[in-house]
Amino acid sequence: MIHIKTNAEVELIRESSLLVSATLSEVAAFLRPGITTLDIDRMVETYIRDHGAIPSFKNYRGYPFATCISVNDAVVHGFPNQHELRDGDVISVDVGVFKNGFHGDSAYTFALGTVTPEIASLMTVTRESLFRGIEKAVTGNRVGDIANAIQEYTEKKHKYGVVRELVGHGLGRHLHEDPQVPNFGKKGTGAKLKENMVIAIEPMVNLGVKEVFYDADGWTVRTKDGKVACHYEHTICIRRHKADILSSFEPIIKQEKSNAALFSDY
Repeated sequence: MIHIKTNAEVELIRESSLLVSATLSEVAAFLRPGITTLDIDRMVETYIRDHGAIPSFKNYRGYPFATCISVNDAVVHGFPNQHELRDGDVISVDVGVFKNGFHGDSAYTFALGTVTPEIASLMTVTRESLFRGIEKAVTGNRVGDIANAIQEYTEKKHKYGVVRELVGHGLGRHLHEDPQVPNFGKKGTGAKLKENMVIAIEPMVNLGVKEVFYDADGWTVRTKDGKVACHYEHTICIRRHKADILSSFEPIIKQEKSNAALFSDY
């Protein structure tokens, strides 16, 4: 069942989503070679709880951490661990918060230090594909219009691999609600988009093949060919003429620019 939100509920989701954005900007300030993804996870959980919220992911279906941190060939759902980050790592950080009865969800991929031009291009294209999908997230369109816009730009135009097994989703009082929002598909198919539907759009795109596999932990998803993957996500509300983006990358990008020596400019 697809839940249409009231305007008041949308504002509560916006509050949660903007806390996620603020949390990710804290990650940008914290990231540096030599720290571990477990260090990041602990910092994020403290920050979220200090701001009167609960990490959405922790204990969700048995997931044991506050964040999903996926490094290099890990696409999504990466377990934080004691491995030290180093120059050239590509780090996707996915965060959710639950506050005032509603979830917010967003993800951002960081390039720590210097990465190759082909990886920088993957990051740029994946992030741009998110906004191309968002352009289609208006009243009267269908989920397939979002999916097709992402696939056409990443897979058809740039020849990257779009992951099939994992999709975006509705959210609100529950972290995952209907409808599912794939990153591949045909125009004019799928659920019809109605005003005040809230969805998370999240392209997961691989430098190489689209195929993935699960680690022994049962959560971490990796590219089958071992090449780098990227993941960006916004929570948005369907509107009549232009989607309302409830999360924000602006504080994250601002923090990256203030730490320009640590991050690749892509």
